[in-house]
Amino acid sequence: QVQLVESGGGLVQAGGSLRLSCAASGRTVGNYAMGWFRQAPGKEREFVSAISRGGSGTYYADSVKGRFTISRDNAKNTVYLQMNSLKSEDTAVYYCASDPIKRAYEFLTARQNQLRYWGQGTQVTVSF
Repeated sequence: QVQLVESGGGLVQAGGSLRLSCAASGRTVGNYAMGWFRQAPGKEREFVSAISRGGSGTYYADSVKGRFTISRDNAKNTVYLQMNSLKSEDTAVYYCASDPIKRAYEFLTARQNQLRYWGQGTQVTVSF
């Protein structure tokens, strides 16, 4: 079993930055693709970004391209999401996900029940 714990969320003004972290425990996730999703109030959970097992492949939702950067440190069993130029529409609960089989590009269209491991989420609130 893998446990994922997100951190780094908070309240930030529009135009500001935050860095989210997702620490994995229970098993090394160096061989797992990992990603970030978000869910705003009243909306469905949506894909944000994903990174391949080795870190060379990264994928982003169009809404965050050029503003968000995903990275991973396999030695620390951790994945990060650097979020810059934040907008009010980025307000959501951000979830980390991992899967031992799915490739990173498959996270773009994966449903929640198609990815094996999820964190509990961290709130990001962007004020005007």
